[in-house]
Amino acid sequence: MYTVDADWLARTVEDVVDPDAEIVDPHHHLWEHEGMTRYLLDDLQADTGAGHRVVQTVFVECGWAYRTDGPRHLSTVGETEFVAGLAAESARRAGAAEIAGIVSTCDLRLPLDQLDEALAAHEAAGQGRFRGIRHRVAHEPTGSAPSSRAASTPGGLMADPEFRRGVARLGERGHSFDAWLYHPQLPELVGLAQAAPGTTIVLDHVGGPLGIGAYDGRTAETRAFARGQWPALAACPNVVVKVGGIGMRIYGDGWPERAAPPTSDEVVAVWGDDLRAVIDAFGPGRCMFESNFPVDKEGIGYVVLWNAFKKIAAGYSPAERADLLAGTARRAYRLGGR
Repeated sequence: MYTVDADWLARTVEDVVDPDAEIVDPHHHLWEHEGMTRYLLDDLQADTGAGHRVVQTVFVECGWAYRTDGPRHLSTVGETEFVAGLAAESARRAGAAEIAGIVSTCDLRLPLDQLDEALAAHEAAGQGRFRGIRHRVAHEPTGSAPSSRAASTPGGLMADPEFRRGVARLGERGHSFDAWLYHPQLPELVGLAQAAPGTTIVLDHVGGPLGIGAYDGRTAETRAFARGQWPALAACPNVVVKVGGIGMRIYGDGWPERAAPPTSDEVVAVWGDDLRAVIDAFGPGRCMFESNFPVDKEGIGYVVLWNAFKKIAAGYSPAERADLLAGTARRAYRLGGR
């Protein structure tokens, strides 16, 4: 359950680094879940409009606004329908970031006729913005990730022949697959990427390096394990990486428990080497910074987060920085310009 303390976030304020740099934020949510801080279009645009030049965003599924009637395999189309309406409104607002892409969800293990029906329904509901599916594969048997979905997701899903067939079908229809997993599962993703070479696979949140529960106090070990997986994954040309998720509690940095949120320099000190290791393994043309808001908003403010990303990117060429901030996201999600 995610809650945001606006007064706490206001304790750390920074000027915007390189305010003219164009940003495409490829990962955020919108929701009005019970017991969680609401995050809808006005909230998103308050963050994206706080100083950085965010011109486009991509919504990623969060289990919200599903249909409550009709065929079960079409229930998740309700989320696409609702977000498409918000996206259309975002495009009408002059000077505001546009929700240019929608990544929804459905069960990729469905029989092909039902999967095709579901994908066609998402395509229609998305009003030209539907870009792909995230069928969560995150599985954590030790209970270290406090998520009902993580507990209920079966292990070994990425090796399931029906699941792999579904991922391949996405590519055949021109769509991508977002992979939300935890770091012990990174070797499994290699097999999935090799089994569906025609599908762009977007690895979310720099591979899910857990830092709580069974992984508490093992940050160096966990991140070293993740770094060891980058060469095999990078050898799969259909894999791109979202570089972010670093405000989440499950990564164990303890940001929300501090008296004040971290500064961008503190974020760089904790994460800079590991994020640059990912970027160097895949190349900036296959990496994209992401906010993961409002989830990461529990631990880091939007301006501070993108300041940190810009500081991490400072050592790369102008063209490489442009890819990290916008270009890779545009290509991976087929967004075009605005």
